Amino acid sequence: MTGIHDPRDVVGPPPGSATWADELRAAFAGRSVLVTGHTGFKGSWLVAWLDELGAQVTGYALDPPTDPNLFEAASIGDLLQADHRADIRDRSSLDAAIRSSEPDVILHLAAQTVVLEGYRSPVETFSVNVTGTAVVLDAIRAAGRPCAVVVVSSDKCYRNDESGRPFSEDDPLGGEDPYSASKAGTEIVTAAYRQSFFPPEALATHAVALASARAGNVIGGGDWTPHGIVADIGRAIATGETLRLRRPHAIRPWQHVLEPLGGYLTVAARLLGPDAAHVTRAWNFGPDQGDEATVKDLTERIFAAWGRGSWRDDQRSEDLPEAGVLRLSIEQARADLGWRPRWHLADAIERTVNWQRRYATDPKSARESTVADIRAYMSADHAATGGPG
Repeated sequence: MTGIHDPRDVVGPPPGSATWADELRAAFAGRSVLVTGHTGFKGSWLVAWLDELGAQVTGYALDPPTDPNLFEAASIGDLLQADHRADIRDRSSLDAAIRSSEPDVILHLAAQTVVLEGYRSPVETFSVNVTGTAVVLDAIRAAGRPCAVVVVSSDKCYRNDESGRPFSEDDPLGGEDPYSASKAGTEIVTAAYRQSFFPPEALATHAVALASARAGNVIGGGDWTPHGIVADIGRAIATGETLRLRRPHAIRPWQHVLEPLGGYLTVAARLLGPDAAHVTRAWNFGPDQGDEATVKDLTERIFAAWGRGSWRDDQRSEDLPEAGVLRLSIEQARADLGWRPRWHLADAIERTVNWQRRYATDPKSARESTVADIRAYMSADHAATGGPG
């Protein structure tokens, strides 16, 4: 299926239906979708979800960044129409992938995603996250075809004043560490391309609907990200070692990985529809206010769900600085997209532990467990959980 030849085309729920899951199925069934970063943790979950929705998915990324990894454990490659392995900054390879897949939707997740890695390799972090995003958007500009585009940045793109207030989409961008600053740069590049080449008021002419999404601090099954909390906890449980926490009292907007992915898909679906021009902006996706938790609280709750595990405070004065408090306002997504979190933190922890426990017993269960979580999420009773409409 080709792209949005007329931006006024209506792609939404079928007549007589008003469910969010139906909206996603109607939007993505048969669509060509290009996912950058598809071999990563979030990218693997996203490909599995798009396959459930009936999309024809092409991936573009480097090889999986860890061993083990969800991409291989769940045989995500079997769900792809094509699997391109190249650097996001490799313009010729990216051009070729766009030409061959003729995407209706591009979801740009490829990035350097680890805060501590940003300190170790700041130039590479800026190059991948900022220049890489510019290369993607310029390739889309050169392709000259209708497309809905969602650029994924991070909740750490804001200038954090440590006030503890939830940041909204119109708050100043910033970042005092290389990773956070690179994500602010990602947003600046996206805004510049939107205003210069893909202005919403001229959508009928250029037919490229461009938005960005800000989320982070996800948990879920199959996460082996270096320095990621789920991976660190899993290793401690497996070895019987005491987990050392660098920032046990830091507050983060934790959520199951399917929460922000559902937000990205909701934005993309709306970019394919009649109100696309209204959606071409930045969006926050996070938990309900009050559902955040400290690193300590999350760790103890995961240990309790698993039935074992211990931790100790390993914070030292010489540690590299990280934000102490981070909260997101999701009021814009609630009001304008009808998006809401479906699973509370307790649900996210239970799902994550169950996935990991089953994988530890039967590694071949990874795909089945992943799809089961996706189906459960889509069918969750939003009236009971406060999820998307």
